[in-house]
Amino acid sequence: MSLTRKSTERAQVALLPFAALALLSLIWGYNWVVMKVALTDCPPLLFAALRVWGSVLVLIPLMLWMKRPLAMPSARYIIPFGLLQTTGFIGLAMWALEYGGAGKIAILVYMMPIWLIVFAWPILGERLHGLQWPALALALLGLTAILQPWNFSGQWTGSLLALLSGILWAASALWQKRHAPPGLDLLNSTLWQAAFGGLGLTVIALWIDPLEVHWTPLFIGTLLYNVLPGTALAYFLWAYVLQELPSSIAGMGTLAVPLIGVVAAWLQLGEQPSDWEAIGIIGILIALALVSWQHLHPRHGDDILLPTGQE
Repeated sequence: MSLTRKSTERAQVALLPFAALALLSLIWGYNWVVMKVALTDCPPLLFAALRVWGSVLVLIPLMLWMKRPLAMPSARYIIPFGLLQTTGFIGLAMWALEYGGAGKIAILVYMMPIWLIVFAWPILGERLHGLQWPALALALLGLTAILQPWNFSGQWTGSLLALLSGILWAASALWQKRHAPPGLDLLNSTLWQAAFGGLGLTVIALWIDPLEVHWTPLFIGTLLYNVLPGTALAYFLWAYVLQELPSSIAGMGTLAVPLIGVVAAWLQLGEQPSDWEAIGIIGILIALALVSWQHLHPRHGDDILLPTGQE
């Protein structure tokens, strides 16, 4: 085999993890539009419960095929993790979509790394440092521009639910940082936290949401998108990316998710951001980029900034 052919094959192999990361970002980014469309036929919390239970049913055979362990981790760890990560983060993100545009909600939910560095200070004793300071300032300015408190119209419900979703996502990351057993398998943890979180979502959905689902072809398509590419393929890609790339690079790649959500919502749903919203979105994206850039040169504790979201 010639040296040129060998070099070409090595280059192709090296590009595969980046291609997987790009595909993953497209799947999760476009899913914000898919979830928004699903709400025309199903209440938000009920849809969240359906997609989570569908994900559980897909993850079990996937893990068997990949020969991953199925034994449940410690209940003291996995149950609170599931309630934070799935019941809280996913449930509130879906609920927020009932009140706000898909692009704006995606950006606000993905402020999670900002809340993470803020809460890591009092909880883990990890002080803000370096680029985290200007990132925090930019994120707060961006949030102010999106909310526009000087022009209050009483339509903050979706934004506040999205912010709370991101905060609970950050709380789940902190819980994982402090309480995860050593050597915990990513897919195993995902399966069990989804099962317990899905149980919580089901209880809340039955309490709050009406049991009114229109099983239209469009709704079935949105549900299948969330279960198959949105979960099964996405977690396979995520596991592959984490195996082949440094976590810092993988984290940088996920920055495209909320940006894709904004662009897709603009193109497909006609959700064009206002001038102030556009300024806020740009500010938050720059803030997230600064946090991720610092993650490329981490000090102790910076590893918790890697998003492991399901959107």
